[in-house]
Amino acid sequence: MEEKKELIEEIKKLIVVNKDETVDINPSFLEYFEIDELLSIKNELKVKKSNISQTSLGYLDELYEKTKKDEI
Repeated sequence: MEEKKELIEEIKKLIVVNKDETVDINPSFLEYFEIDELLSIKNELKVKKSNISQTSLGYLDELYEKTKKDEI
């Protein structure tokens, strides 16, 4: 049960976009998930967050290059 609580806390942190934001998840809803399902959710969130970061970096690099050339 302790492992499940830790996973839920990690998932909450991954869901948050703004550091000042908090996410509340109904504990009774989470009881339906097994450990392997929570691990899967956590891993999917990590991948999505990583992909968003990479996309943002690419966009910012492109924007920076355009500003250097005064193309905006």
